[in-house]
Amino acid sequence: MDTLAQLVILTLAAGTPLVYAALGELVTEKAGVLNLGVEGMMLVGAVVAFMVAAKTGSPWAGVVAGTIGGAATSLVFGAIALSLMANQVATGLALSLFGVGLSAFIGLDYVSVVIDGIKAVEIPGLSTIPVVGPILFGHNPLVYLSLALFAAVQWFLYRTRAGLVLRAVGESPQSAHAIGYPVVRIRYLAVMFGGACSGLAGAYLSVALTPLWVEGMTAGRGWIALALVVFATWKPWRVLIGAYLFGGVTLASFQAQALGVAIPAQYLSMLPYAATIVVLAIISRDVVTIRLNAPASLGKPFHSGT
Repeated sequence: MDTLAQLVILTLAAGTPLVYAALGELVTEKAGVLNLGVEGMMLVGAVVAFMVAAKTGSPWAGVVAGTIGGAATSLVFGAIALSLMANQVATGLALSLFGVGLSAFIGLDYVSVVIDGIKAVEIPGLSTIPVVGPILFGHNPLVYLSLALFAAVQWFLYRTRAGLVLRAVGESPQSAHAIGYPVVRIRYLAVMFGGACSGLAGAYLSVALTPLWVEGMTAGRGWIALALVVFATWKPWRVLIGAYLFGGVTLASFQAQALGVAIPAQYLSMLPYAATIVVLAIISRDVVTIRLNAPASLGKPFHSGT
């Protein structure tokens, strides 16, 4: 039972960066904007968080800085794709490449630096309860924050007027503009929220999950987060479940390597990405569901003259 509790804890920890990044991208896409730069924004958030944590000695200051760094990076996408109305797919891919290169460059001096990361919390009297205690009360604070973010996004999108307006902009920006809503401003805010969540996901990696900086440490998680949004058919609760499923697959590959399974390590490492491809291939067969749930204006530029 102790082993089971440990596996659950590790699965939730592995899935948490996907929860942050995918929820941020979901909100962005609900506004009708397709930002493929999640990987780059995560890396910028990771390196900025680590740099600030190393300089100040405060990992929480690093988390805040990483979140701001991700939001600031997303403004590059916003300026090009929303203000200049460039192709969103091309702009997102360029942003991802930009983030990879920028993070590698500014993080050169921090590769061998060691910091004290954010540790899991222990609640006296509760964390020691057999099995249930560690599962419910033995996580990193950022894991609990990701669950709070999920609840907030679910409530915002489907229980608030602002969430309804956001979804309306994603479905028909021309209609929203016609009745007086600032479509471009709303999309900018959605893009910045997505960038902040991606930066927070990166910060979690570099100051909590594995408190160190390594070039390309996101290891494709940004692309998996993008796939998760489609897997979830743009529903927050399915994003949460999908993130933990992929976290479990990642953990399984690590466990198999640790147990010395007679399979080349390269094949085990590619297991989460192979699972992503398989899931997307299965989902893409259900064209009706995708059409019903995908925002109608996703990826389409908007200007007040249209």
